[in-house]
Amino acid sequence: MPRRTLWLIFAVLVISLACYERADHNPYGRWFSEILDTIDRYYVEPVDEQKLFEGALDGMIGRLDDYSAFLPRSEAPEFEEALDQEYGGIGVEVGLEGPQKQLTVMSPLAGTPAYKAGILAGDKIVAIDGRGTANLLLTEIKRMLRGKPGAAVAITVRRTGHDEPLDFPLVRARIQTDSVLGDVRQPDGSWNFLLPGEPQIGYVRLIAFGKTTASELEVALKWLADRKCRGLILDMRNNPGGLLEAANDVCDLFVPAGAVIVTTRWRDMRVRDRFVASGNGAYQNLPLVVLVNDKSASASEIVAACLQDHDRATIVGERTWGKGTVQNVIPLEGGRSLLKLTIASYWRPSGKNIHRLSSSREKDEWGVTPDAGCELKLDEPQTAQLLEMRRKRDVARAIGAAEGSQPPVADSPLEFDRQLERAVQVLQAKLAAPTKSA
Repeated sequence: MPRRTLWLIFAVLVISLACYERADHNPYGRWFSEILDTIDRYYVEPVDEQKLFEGALDGMIGRLDDYSAFLPRSEAPEFEEALDQEYGGIGVEVGLEGPQKQLTVMSPLAGTPAYKAGILAGDKIVAIDGRGTANLLLTEIKRMLRGKPGAAVAITVRRTGHDEPLDFPLVRARIQTDSVLGDVRQPDGSWNFLLPGEPQIGYVRLIAFGKTTASELEVALKWLADRKCRGLILDMRNNPGGLLEAANDVCDLFVPAGAVIVTTRWRDMRVRDRFVASGNGAYQNLPLVVLVNDKSASASEIVAACLQDHDRATIVGERTWGKGTVQNVIPLEGGRSLLKLTIASYWRPSGKNIHRLSSSREKDEWGVTPDAGCELKLDEPQTAQLLEMRRKRDVARAIGAAEGSQPPVADSPLEFDRQLERAVQVLQAKLAAPTKSA
């Protein structure tokens, strides 16, 4: 037998022995298998092993922290679609409204099959492919509406002013979801990033951090630059976060070369990664105000903290949520399910902590706090009113919509948004201040 073959056999034996020793010292996998087999053999009713497996993982990972999670086969695709910012569907935002929890179109997305067909905000979807939508969960409804681009789907709606239901035969398309929004939509469905009555002030809402967020923001900033915008309000209220890389790319647009954007640390507090600005950002001198609230979390806190620590923006609004941990998404079962696992923590450029522990108190250091004189809290009724008024303002007018078929909106968001009004005041003061000489 050749010597090379002998060495190969020896290496395989050593690896096998190491694996056996590892299994012997950590027997939980074997015990789990034994329990699953025992349940399968003796439980009083037949069992679904896939459901048992998913339940076991969900319970185990749920013991770790609030942000680690197991995403089963039924939830993994929607999670990936949210990060990719695209999916196959008809292009409507839906919700369950009223005492009867009726499936309602909140807004058709401009340029999508639903928009082109004339589906309107306020339409009640009563059937999808002939199946009634009453008593269905919203997650199930979304799965019915979504599907492979090119696949047909029939929507039946009830509309105010029409005695009979309206049928819309549609063909699903690839839907690109926006994470960068303006104040109101223009007639062609695109966003207007200027505030009414404030031709020099840009207003950009970041609602999430996905794969296209930074490129979307660059388009919006170029749109504003072409219109001689002198200052920007970056609204990240209610932004739950998203990709760390997207937050880094957004910060890179505004901070100078060499500026630390964020660091991540292992559990032993060793620095894992240090994100530093490239210096290629075209908006390093653009006056900024950032709006945040108690629902701004994760990646939105990274951006707010970076801009605050480098004195690039004034923070207005409310103290942020306090999520300072990094999750990796690990494919399981050949990619059919996902493990979202906390692997590190992230820290502000100043070295201060962002993460709010379960034991943290109000006086402790966590989150991002508005600058002095810029904290403005809203109570629950005020928050609810703000969300409702903003929802009406976000509606896209579908082609062929009759006058009066869309909800009336305020002339300016400053009429109902006290926090935005304060942000405008702060930015106007920045723009009026004399320029510092070099």
